[in-house]
Amino acid sequence: MDFLLLNYGKTVLIGIGATATMDIWRFLLQKTAGVSSLDLGLLGRWVGNLFRGKIFHTSIAKAEVIPNETKLGWASHYAIGIFFSFLLPILWGEGWLKNPTIMPAIFVGVGTVVAPWFLMQPAMGIGIAASKTPKPYQVRLRNIAIHTVYGFGLYGSALLTNVWFH
Repeated sequence: MDFLLLNYGKTVLIGIGATATMDIWRFLLQKTAGVSSLDLGLLGRWVGNLFRGKIFHTSIAKAEVIPNETKLGWASHYAIGIFFSFLLPILWGEGWLKNPTIMPAIFVGVGTVVAPWFLMQPAMGIGIAASKTPKPYQVRLRNIAIHTVYGFGLYGSALLTNVWFH
């Protein structure tokens, strides 16, 4: 039981670390190159409207405002990052937590782009894989890049948890 709890805790920390890695990358891109990314308030608006039974929007920016939507967006962002981190021990076993390798982490990181492309973006009104945006290929490239950074964050965070819990 302690072993299972330890693995659960490590995986949660890996998800938090990987999501934080994405946030640092997003912050650096915004400050150094002026590259914008998803407004987490809009993520919170979408999640908040999910609880009200509304999944699809013509434009999430024009959807009903949700109280504390930015806080909800940040919490949702980290919950999603933690959720996806569990794919590593599920797909590669608990051994990956003890001896992490980079390719599974990158595979999971890049693979998580499926969620925004085929669920969140269409539901928010910007089409499958941002097809309704003015420059969909730029959005797709940024999506792949940030999810690759998430993959590197999964790997780096797994290495750090092994240092902390060894």
